[in-house]
Amino acid sequence: MRRVGCALGFAPYRGPAPSNSRWRRLPFSAITFGHVILGVSLQDLVQLRAHELVHVRQYERLGPLFFIAYPASSLLAAATGRCPYRNNRFEMEAFAQSQACRHKS
Repeated sequence: MRRVGCALGFAPYRGPAPSNSRWRRLPFSAITFGHVILGVSLQDLVQLRAHELVHVRQYERLGPLFFIAYPASSLLAAATGRCPYRNNRFEMEAFAQSQACRHKS
């Protein structure tokens, strides 16, 4: 467990997760639930920190409504023939802001 900005980050491995680990079978490397970021490894948490912290800020703006709005955005994208992940408005914001942070460094 480690504090990551205004969130708590959890990861079962310091380095990369072993290829035979159940954690590697998950469809994500990190995921955010409110102020908690769960990563497959500490390495993944560090790499995805800026992106996941955008999701923390989204949760802070919307509160528990975030847990309805996020999947609704994916459903809307899928219903219109677009990628439910890449065209989710919350992911688009997180990708844009995390890329902007990377270019400033």
